[in-house]
Amino acid sequence: MPIGNTQPSVRPVQAGRAGGAVVTPSAHRKGARPRGARGGLRAERYAPYVLVAPAVLIIVLLRLYPLLLGVNFSFTGDGEQNGTAVGFGNYRELFADPLFQTALGNVGLLVLLLPVAVAIPGLLATFIYLRVPGHRFYRSVYFFPAVLSPVIVGAIFNMLLAFDGPLNAVLSSVGVGPVDWLGDPDLAMFMVVGVHIWATFGMALVVFLAGFATLDAALLDAARVDGASLRQVVWHVIIPSLSRTIQFVFVTTMIGMLTSMFGLLYVMTTGGPEGSTYLPEYYIWIKQGQMNRPALASAASTILFMIMLVVGLLQIKLLERAGKED
Repeated sequence: MPIGNTQPSVRPVQAGRAGGAVVTPSAHRKGARPRGARGGLRAERYAPYVLVAPAVLIIVLLRLYPLLLGVNFSFTGDGEQNGTAVGFGNYRELFADPLFQTALGNVGLLVLLLPVAVAIPGLLATFIYLRVPGHRFYRSVYFFPAVLSPVIVGAIFNMLLAFDGPLNAVLSSVGVGPVDWLGDPDLAMFMVVGVHIWATFGMALVVFLAGFATLDAALLDAARVDGASLRQVVWHVIIPSLSRTIQFVFVTTMIGMLTSMFGLLYVMTTGGPEGSTYLPEYYIWIKQGQMNRPALASAASTILFMIMLVVGLLQIKLLERAGKED
């Protein structure tokens, strides 16, 4: 037996024997990553931008670019002045037009009635969620008006609200004289707005029900244990918990009232009586479709866009401030 160092010799491990590179301690200390890992991190970093890019491109090409073209077109003339810059001439003509002034006044009326248009689906959604008596009926019929065409809705209510229609017949049976619901300038706009709310509240109610799905049921149970009334539960628990949903419904309902009532106006009143039911969108159609004034219609469209933007931002700010105070 040989005498000497009996410890077995240790051979260095050769790189690549296990099919990969050996990572040295210095590489660990410097935090170096394999090239494949660096490429994966780079792909993850840019993946959100790649996914969002098609939607952004569509918005820019189909929304923002036409909007800018319309704003630029509103500063040009019509007829013999087609393509000629006229500055703010179209805007001065708009604000001097009594019909456009009436349309702007009706926009103010819509803003005042907006809380009613939001409260109706909100209350119905609350009844359904809390399972109050009658909630099954609300759940069965709430979405039915939303599937009807505005033309069909307008035709139905034209018959109901006619001077010799069923509603006045019922009023006459109880000793109340007939009312010209659609022929009275002081009533016609309220009738059209009421019909629009009835025809469209189903979509807002669906949004509210989706918001209720995120509501913490423990808060309602705690309120019931404390003896809170239904009004207190709604005011102190449900409304603060659904503040984001309420903001969304406010903004979308306002946009719908300003841009989706043309069908009802055309069928029910055609802007009358005496122009009392004009809205900016109906005014735009008259100027563009019947009077061939595209530049003037573009100016009215720009004003309508600014109104929606300002009113929407103000609503969001007011609702956020109310939520903070609660």
